[in-house]
Amino acid sequence: MNESWASDACTLPTAERPFREAEFDQLFADHLLRFRRVDARTLDLTLDPAGRETAAELTARETECCSFFTFSFSGTTELQLRVTVPPTRTAVLDGLVGRLPR
Repeated sequence: MNESWASDACTLPTAERPFREAEFDQLFADHLLRFRRVDARTLDLTLDPAGRETAAELTARETECCSFFTFSFSGTTELQLRVTVPPTRTAVLDGLVGRLPR
């Protein structure tokens, strides 16, 4: 993960961060249908439902090392993933948005 992603609160070892970044990149490449930045603290992702298991497993691991993230899932025909962060971590969410394909 680059500097805009990793914060002082992240407990993932530095050597593992590029691999986690690549996992998110792959999730987005394979399953992202669209996204919307709701506000500075909130990002809504719409994913192909075939990516549900991958997204759930990846976000669970991300929450373990970056407990400030909140990931919530909804939807059946399209998978909705809402990502929220506290006001002090908006730069980390900015980094995630920067990784999304345009």
